[in-house]
Amino acid sequence: MDSDEEKKPLLGSNEEEGDYEEITGCGGSLPCDPRRSLHRYLILIIMCFLSFGSYFCYDNPAALQDTMIKDLDINESTFMGFYSWYSWPNVVLCFFGGFLIDKLFGVRLGAIIFSLFVTVGQVIFATGALFKNSIIMDVGRFVFGIGGESLAVAQNTYAVKWFKGRELNMVFGLQLSFSRVGSTVNMNVMHPIYNLLENYLKGYKCLGAALYVGAFFCIFSLICALSLAYYDKRADRILKRKALSSDEKIRITDVKDFGLKFWLISIICVAYYVAIFPFVGLGLVFFEMKYGFSPASANSVNSLVYIISAVASPLFGFMIDKSGKNIFWVIAGIVFTIGCHGVLAFTFINPYVAMSIMGLAYSILASALWPMVSLVIASHQLGTAYGIMQAIQNLGLAVISLVAGFIVDAKGYLILEVFFLAWLCLSLIAAVLLYLVDAAQGGKLNLSSKERHGGAEKEVVVN
Repeated sequence: MDSDEEKKPLLGSNEEEGDYEEITGCGGSLPCDPRRSLHRYLILIIMCFLSFGSYFCYDNPAALQDTMIKDLDINESTFMGFYSWYSWPNVVLCFFGGFLIDKLFGVRLGAIIFSLFVTVGQVIFATGALFKNSIIMDVGRFVFGIGGESLAVAQNTYAVKWFKGRELNMVFGLQLSFSRVGSTVNMNVMHPIYNLLENYLKGYKCLGAALYVGAFFCIFSLICALSLAYYDKRADRILKRKALSSDEKIRITDVKDFGLKFWLISIICVAYYVAIFPFVGLGLVFFEMKYGFSPASANSVNSLVYIISAVASPLFGFMIDKSGKNIFWVIAGIVFTIGCHGVLAFTFINPYVAMSIMGLAYSILASALWPMVSLVIASHQLGTAYGIMQAIQNLGLAVISLVAGFIVDAKGYLILEVFFLAWLCLSLIAAVLLYLVDAAQGGKLNLSSKERHGGAEKEVVVN
């Protein structure tokens, strides 16, 4: 009996309507009926906006780098501390975000709580700027970080609950793309907002007011969390759904079972990502100083990585899913990124070219790297594996963000680019070693899609 229940789709089918609560009137119309596809796609729109505020505010410092340093009278090291303080709580919390949602809060309450952390953190951050107090701003970014990564876990849990067995891969791709849209909008609107407010306020007062605008986007995402909670509870009642629980439990003792390939994947991840996100965080002033761009033009070129990845990530994910050969795709992404940083460091070629290619390379690597974890780790250990991988990534971002700020203060942007190139070379070495180790063990990670699906006994999970 239980196995029969497990085989039923989460949202059922029209033929099984007798199992559901009867709904009449407006509630039974296509947009309001949780049994209908139209209702699910309307819910998907709300899901995508759930993390919009978080991604919009994450790069508020990058969009206002020059004005923030000037108005607050701080150096690059203090400025990059705003990114570091976001990452520190996630060195630990990424282990427990899924556990808190599964076992303590539930996805509805969890999404609301984490949205509140994001909103409160942004308000504290803006208040610190309003009073020209960088310590208060650091506290705000720490609180913001507590909610940011865990809110993404809640978003993914909602996606699985509403779309499992249907269009789940497409939904994950859309959510990733939409998060990059939030980052892109931030990069292109925060400076105009600051310039508009400068007609009424000056200096750090204007900066604080501009950051409060970001808080309104967080409030909007909080409203989305409340709306999702209402519609999800209503769907549970109508469809008689049981609570969704994950079989991916967080067990730190599973680490002893992880092989060399997993740790090489983790090294590739951290060594690559520390050359992307801290660079974007410091990119505004770099493009102003080296290429003589205005703040608006510098923000436009700095946001290209996000703009392009928003479109390219789902497309490359589809291509890699069809072609396989994940390690070759990862190596290609790293090599192209090394070339882009080299062009930015040692030439004066139009940076739009390098940043556009970097956006494509980032999309390739992200689409090929994360799914490989599910190929080397047993399914019941994936929660632990992804938690460790994200913890290592956040630890790297926290430390390297601070180091990058120190390098800019002491040596300038050329040495910073050399520093990023060194990390990318480490990532490339790890990728080549991964290929050699995998080839010696049968080449599972670099199989073509046809070979993988022909001989695989496990379902490939695309993250």
